[in-house]
Amino acid sequence: MYKGENMEKEILKNIDFKKGKGLVPTIVQDFQNGEVLMMAYMNEESLKRTMETGKTWFFSRSRNELWNKGATSGHYQNVKSISVDCDYDTILIKVEQIGAACHTGNRSCFYRKLY
Repeated sequence: MYKGENMEKEILKNIDFKKGKGLVPTIVQDFQNGEVLMMAYMNEESLKRTMETGKTWFFSRSRNELWNKGATSGHYQNVKSISVDCDYDTILIKVEQIGAACHTGNRSCFYRKLY
């Protein structure tokens, strides 16, 4: 069993970026009430920057570049925890959301009810 920094390194080493051609889906959730705020993609560099800065960084598939959530809007996400699922191919980040998470101005990107 790994502890502390060794466990973190072991988990990072096992994240399966290859399955998604260098990207892993990342769910962002409010750390206080559990509301799902958004889903975006991370590559190894965006995950590294997120862990270094305590703010979320993602990879834009349409622009083919890294982006820092809130850099333009001021709606930053302060990272409280980062977890990886059992298959090491999806990331869950719990955050303190400043302002809206969605580019539409809604708090969550999941504001359209289907059922």
